[in-house]
Amino acid sequence: MRGQKQISYVASGKTQQHSWYIVDATDQILGRLATRLAMVLMGKHKPTYTPFLDTGDFVVVLNASKIKVTGRKMDQKVYKTFSRYPGGQKETPLRTRLAKAPQEVVRHAVEDMLPRGTLGRRQIFKLKVYAGTDHPHAAQNPQPLLIK
Repeated sequence: MRGQKQISYVASGKTQQHSWYIVDATDQILGRLATRLAMVLMGKHKPTYTPFLDTGDFVVVLNASKIKVTGRKMDQKVYKTFSRYPGGQKETPLRTRLAKAPQEVVRHAVEDMLPRGTLGRRQIFKLKVYAGTDHPHAAQNPQPLLIK
C-alpha cells in the first residue's frame, strides 16, 4: 500500500442540498418520533453526513396535538421553568402543555436531542411543527418521511 493515498470525502457547505420532508405525528410515540426527526435534521441519514456541518434536511410535522406517550408520562412528566426570582419556579405537566401548545412539546423533545451551540440552533430552525394539518410549505413540495 506504499505510495497510495486514501481519499476520504468531507462535505462542504456549498455543496449541500437540503430536502423537505413531511411527517404525520398522529398516534406516534413522542420520544421515538423526536429521535428520528433529530437524525434527519442533523443529516445522519445521508452518506454525506459531516459532524461539524449542517447537512440535514427540513422537516414539517403535522398533527402534533395527536401524539402519544407511553406509560404514565402524561401526568408524571413535568416541564420546569425558573424566572430567577424567589418563588419563580413553575412546573407544568405534559397533559397541560400538550393542551395549550402541542407544537412546543414536539419542538422541545427534538431540540434536546440536537447538539448544543450554533450548529444545533441552525438545525432546530429547519423543524416546522404544526398542531393541525394545515401548513404553508406546499411550495417546497415536501416528501413523506416514514417513521416506523
